[in-house]
Amino acid sequence: MSTVAVPSPPPTASEDAESLRTALQGWRADKAALIGVLCRRTAAQRAAIRRAYAFLYREPLLNCFRYKLSRHCILSVDFWKAMILWTMDPAERDANLVHEAVKKKKKDESYVSVLVEVSCASTPDHLMAVRNIYRKLFSSSVEEDVASSPALQEPLKKMLLRLVSSYRYAGEHVDMDVAKLEAAQLSEAIREKRLHGDEVARIISTRSKPQLRATFQQYKDDQGTDIVEDIGSSNCCGGGGGGNQLAGMLRSAVLCLASPEKHFAEVIRYSILGLGTYEDMLTRVIVSRAEVDMEQIKEEYRARYGSAVSLDVAGDTSFGYRDMLLALLGGQE
Repeated sequence: MSTVAVPSPPPTASEDAESLRTALQGWRADKAALIGVLCRRTAAQRAAIRRAYAFLYREPLLNCFRYKLSRHCILSVDFWKAMILWTMDPAERDANLVHEAVKKKKKDESYVSVLVEVSCASTPDHLMAVRNIYRKLFSSSVEEDVASSPALQEPLKKMLLRLVSSYRYAGEHVDMDVAKLEAAQLSEAIREKRLHGDEVARIISTRSKPQLRATFQQYKDDQGTDIVEDIGSSNCCGGGGGGNQLAGMLRSAVLCLASPEKHFAEVIRYSILGLGTYEDMLTRVIVSRAEVDMEQIKEEYRARYGSAVSLDVAGDTSFGYRDMLLALLGGQE
């Protein structure tokens, strides 16, 4: 459920474009005005505003934001990065996040997280849209860029390739006979430390989300433990460091497929825990999930950590960046 509070009735796209133009004038933009418009509009409304802005002022709105970003001071860089991502079409945004991840010279754990989230927490049609716009924007495919990445090793690369190239059945039909069979196959793979096998890749990368939820529930009924716990509790993949990476990736994939609110609650917590903040990670989650399931993520976060997402975000961020994130979260609780 979305946390974006849209006014009723909203201004026209042209009126919003005029408001943004005024807010962008001068050396220092009126960030509160930008937040008041864009962070309270749906993706369709933001797309209409971008078209109106380009028509009225003969320049793309995102170019104006990038110009401001290029002149940033240290206190506003995170704001402008977040505003650019939020204003993009969702598929365009995810394509850019994937491209940034696969082209990084220095890889970190967020590299794999972006690929898993876009592949597994998206609808099949959204993932297809991401792949299509990725080809148009970067003259290459997600699949070939993942395959050619020197930072990825087998068996992690093989599994990620299966995930980014997947197209799942989107209906609600569940075959319980298949669920029982594949729960047993997953159990055997975990027990024998071979989650890098073809059967696991086939199950995780091709089955529909309702079918996988039934399979994971059957696993829990049979084994008495959650498959996420069994994957995360030990190196059940073999292969040393590569196996450990695969186990971590599979744990995230299972959560994104069956209970995305649990995965994103964990990522938010990790991004703000301790000294400092992982701003890019925090931005990615809030911007990408605000219109999807942020209410569920907030509920999961409170149940697990005994605190409100908005309260913790407010305590770990500042200035316009904080105000923007809080607006997307639906305000401070």
